[in-house]
Amino acid sequence: MTIPPTDGQPRYRALREAMGAAGLDAVALVPGPNFRRIFGRAFHQNERPLVVLVPLEGAPAAVVPALEEASFAGLGFEGEAFLWRDEEGYQAAFDAAAHAIPAPNRLGVEGQHMRVFEQFALHRALPAAACLDAQAAISRIRLLKTPEEVAHLREAIRRSEAALEETLGAVRLGMSEAEIERLLVRNLFDAGVQELSFAPIVAAAGNAAEPHAVARQDYPLAPGDALLFDFGGTWQGYRADITRTFFAAEVSDADRAFYESVRAANAAGRAAARPGQSCGALDDVVLRVLEASPHADGIVHKTGHGLGLDVHEDPYIQRGNETLLEPGMVFTIEPGLYRRGRIGVRIEDDMLVTETGAESLTSFPRALRLVG
Repeated sequence: MTIPPTDGQPRYRALREAMGAAGLDAVALVPGPNFRRIFGRAFHQNERPLVVLVPLEGAPAAVVPALEEASFAGLGFEGEAFLWRDEEGYQAAFDAAAHAIPAPNRLGVEGQHMRVFEQFALHRALPAAACLDAQAAISRIRLLKTPEEVAHLREAIRRSEAALEETLGAVRLGMSEAEIERLLVRNLFDAGVQELSFAPIVAAAGNAAEPHAVARQDYPLAPGDALLFDFGGTWQGYRADITRTFFAAEVSDADRAFYESVRAANAAGRAAARPGQSCGALDDVVLRVLEASPHADGIVHKTGHGLGLDVHEDPYIQRGNETLLEPGMVFTIEPGLYRRGRIGVRIEDDMLVTETGAESLTSFPRALRLVG
């Protein structure tokens, strides 16, 4: 399947290249990071479906809730938008939009973002089309960041790191994880981030051994506890994702060694990242450091993930992924070690692949630090 040599709708060019490579006749987009990358605006995904159908050739069509008419008009949409109201339901708008584009044999959908009821509506409107999960193909439009996107990431990271430093200066023994988390969130918004990248993780002692821990209201920070922060704020939709681990007031020799194993793995990954290297090979570099340590049984996750409009996106830095790194890719290096019920350490940096290697967009110090 080929792309028309002249594309009169430049905003869809990268998407249509990805569609052609995947053998898709059309794709259905819903509000989310791919939608924002193409149209430059975020829409909230709620019970009212908003779906854009983009064919390989020709004008797109959209299913739009009537209450979003004015907002959607601001996108400069090239095709026809079919409005629907709550009292009449959305299926007629899906049917009309389906008839406004060339009938597809293979329709790609965003498997990580499209809801089941939206897919059912598409199937009713396009019963002859094979509906395929094209999340990876569609998301390729976000794989290589533009200089403007990198600038947004830098700003999100800069403001997030400033908030972390401000928070650390106020941490005291006896504070709960929830108190520290509230302080971090306040400092993030004081630093000017526009949103939280995700619900932050602030975890101490044994709770830090849960990679997706929830802050406790009733645990007082005690001397010798590890204190892990995994957090970030956004700028123009682009998300920082930073993890640092500290120790409260003091650290034992055993915990220091545990920490230094993670720091060595993080440093190895940052040094090894370069264009032409596979994601799997980079994960192998990092994991080999942890596997050679006395703490290899504390490994529970891969090295990292892509970062941009989504906090987790391609490329995934994991063994078995043969995707080659290219200049413009942004991803995390975040090795961790965990002793359930006792300690968790993770150090995460946001990396940009350059023409000659890789640059850490995060600069917050990684040396072991005592707080409180």
